[in-house]
Amino acid sequence: MSIRPSIAVVEDDDSVREATIGLLRSHGFIAKGFASADAFLKSNRIRITSCLIADVQMPNMSGLALYGHLVAIGAPIPTILITAYPDDNVRARAERRGDRLSRQAFQRKGAARLYRYRLEAQCIADAG
Repeated sequence: MSIRPSIAVVEDDDSVREATIGLLRSHGFIAKGFASADAFLKSNRIRITSCLIADVQMPNMSGLALYGHLVAIGAPIPTILITAYPDDNVRARAERRGDRLSRQAFQRKGAARLYRYRLEAQCIADAG
């Protein structure tokens, strides 16, 4: 019996968060949504999350800041950053920090094929 990866979706837009969770579940993943980085950090899911999908632009703490915080506390979860507003400056900041991001990770939200590819490439191996 294989263990299914648990994926956390941190997104302040309710419709995007719910659509992403539905998409992930339809592909057989365990998915849990959070409306903010703070809600995720206060949850008990950090230690069981195989992969994090986080919006780049959120109030209080961005997806990039969330990833940095997780690294700083010794819990570097493989992370896919998504945004409705691709920005070369954000991409450059992430790459300077050493975050493994591709241009594809900054495409528009809701791309099922992109999620599946990125999840398999970055997250599944870490769960097994």
